[in-house]
Amino acid sequence: MVGEHHLFGAIVAAIVGFLFLLVGFHRRRRRSTAAVAVSPAAAAEVAGKWESGAEVAGDGGAADVIVVGAGVAGSALAYTLGKDGRRVHVIERDLSEPDRIVGELLQPGGYLKLIELGLEDCVKEIDAQRVLGYALFKDGKNAKVSYPLEKFHSDVAGRSFHNGRFIQRMREKAASLPNVRLEQGTVTSLLEENGTVKGVLYKTKSGEEFKAYAPLTVVCDGCFSNLRRSLCSPRVDVPSCFVGLVLENCNLPYPNHGHVILADPSPILFYPISSTEIRCLVDVPGQKVPSIANGEMANYLKTVVAPQIPPELYDAFIAAIDKGNIRTMPNRSMPAAPHPTPGALLMGDAFNMRHPLTGGGMTVALSDIVVLRNLLQPLRDLHDASSLCRYLESFYTLRKPVASTINTLAGALYKVFSASPDRARNEMRQACFDYLSLGGIFSTGPVSLLSGLNPRPLSLVAHFFAVAIYGVGRLLLPFPSPKRLWIGARLISAASGIIFPIIKAEGVRQMFFPATVPAYYRAPPTK
Repeated sequence: MVGEHHLFGAIVAAIVGFLFLLVGFHRRRRRSTAAVAVSPAAAAEVAGKWESGAEVAGDGGAADVIVVGAGVAGSALAYTLGKDGRRVHVIERDLSEPDRIVGELLQPGGYLKLIELGLEDCVKEIDAQRVLGYALFKDGKNAKVSYPLEKFHSDVAGRSFHNGRFIQRMREKAASLPNVRLEQGTVTSLLEENGTVKGVLYKTKSGEEFKAYAPLTVVCDGCFSNLRRSLCSPRVDVPSCFVGLVLENCNLPYPNHGHVILADPSPILFYPISSTEIRCLVDVPGQKVPSIANGEMANYLKTVVAPQIPPELYDAFIAAIDKGNIRTMPNRSMPAAPHPTPGALLMGDAFNMRHPLTGGGMTVALSDIVVLRNLLQPLRDLHDASSLCRYLESFYTLRKPVASTINTLAGALYKVFSASPDRARNEMRQACFDYLSLGGIFSTGPVSLLSGLNPRPLSLVAHFFAVAIYGVGRLLLPFPSPKRLWIGARLISAASGIIFPIIKAEGVRQMFFPATVPAYYRAPPTK
């Protein structure tokens, strides 16, 4: 059944792609940092609000929900559940402002979820920048790809910012609710009884150890989670690392756009994070990067990367290297593979990760929170752990349209955008650039998927294979040859080898036929 479905989809995609090709073929023939809103005093208030209550941390289940971690997912979840009247105890290892080089771009689909959760003011007063689309650069050519925002309110767009400023605003928002308790502490383990999670064991900032209890514990402790192994089967892949720089005193070629350079060996990203700063992320394939300490990294950036940078950014790029504040971050990918566990749930990067090339992580997390909120709203009592666990299995299916689309696109685009010694792969790369450069549906379709505005897996597969067929057409027109036919066949094979393993990891049935999963229809426990 699945094989027939893919065959039918491939045939449809081939026909559509060839029509796109003909249209495209003829077309181508013709043609100053604001002050941080989170003041030191306010940050200290957030950090210290619950320290005086540490002695009563284990008072037998005063909370309805324990949230482990107060990053984007944890803070947004705490505010959302607190606004619904739940008593929420949030335990975060470090409540000082984070300093990260990722989690700085929120796609328009994520911003819509932020509005739905009542958290849109968290991007205000932090010098966040509006993002209206992307600019692609390859071999001296460039193309602008805009988000399809015509049907939305004028405020709807992507947002880019300093990650730490955004998180502090989210934490303040959550802590402003009287029934949300935000505490600094390190959760060391989950408390289990007969296979049911009853709460957590944690150490406070002062080193004291406490137990906290609640009928539901949600683990949102990020990509380095030390709790996920008891709640899922983690298969973490590290395809590359990001090397981060901040460029100053320069302007992007296309204002209010993210910039993607299809460089060799892999993509380079630029986007604004304040009115005077531009984030640069250089992707370095593999798990090891040149040493920063002995100067290898600076040399690599100047000799390999700098010649591929747009001229408008070159001087600022070299100045950022010379300034020396070079940061690195492993790029992790992990499909969601949960073990349904009574009393506990995983969310955010602790649960599911994808390559950060497309900036989709926060969109997936905020979408997941909307799904979980809607599932929990009918429930007044969370104490029937086994019934609640069975009911919440529907969460894993209901989240799939958004999560699987963004996850699959992120993994596929990273592989397509990376250089390869294989000519078929490089033809696919060129075809993708040319396809997006055509404009119209050829650009708005893929970018609406990437932005979270159109989370439809079938649309993703159709566009992906349309790009592949377009690439084959480029090879065969105007005159085919046996060699070009062979390369075209290998291109289709390479495209299938990229996308089908990602789809398999996401789950074919949940991704394309969620209504056939029994949990999809599961009703709330009656109590």
